[in-house]
Amino acid sequence: MNKIIIREAPLEDVIKINATVPEFDPALGKDYFAERIAGKKSLAIVAHLEGRPAGYLVGYDKFEDGSFYCWMAAVDPAYRRQGVLKALMDYQNDWARKEGFNKIKIKTRNNRRSMLGYLVKAGFLFTQVIPWEKTEDNRIELEKNL
Repeated sequence: MNKIIIREAPLEDVIKINATVPEFDPALGKDYFAERIAGKKSLAIVAHLEGRPAGYLVGYDKFEDGSFYCWMAAVDPAYRRQGVLKALMDYQNDWARKEGFNKIKIKTRNNRRSMLGYLVKAGFLFTQVIPWEKTEDNRIELEKNL
């Protein structure tokens, strides 16, 4: 298996990868990301596999309760099932611990089965289901102590 390199990265790098992720809107621009994390302690990281950008994670101190919110995390479909998400999450968890956070919170959708499966295996616990018109669009909130 090739070594995955994780680096803190500018939002421009995140946006390039986001355009390759079918689950997310490819038109999301820098302003969309910058507005969300403005004025908050935040982290933007990119994973490189085989020397190419393979995935990203953006999180920030949303709740100001000691938790770090993993807001957007995605892997280019060409690099899935190769440990990229795990590497991103491990980096985030180590960074968050060093920054004094005690918990990771994340929200995903009911129809993002691979992500839900990963989060359960990684030790996240379900905390809330937010109903939407279509059951598959329900939001699932999870958290994990660091």
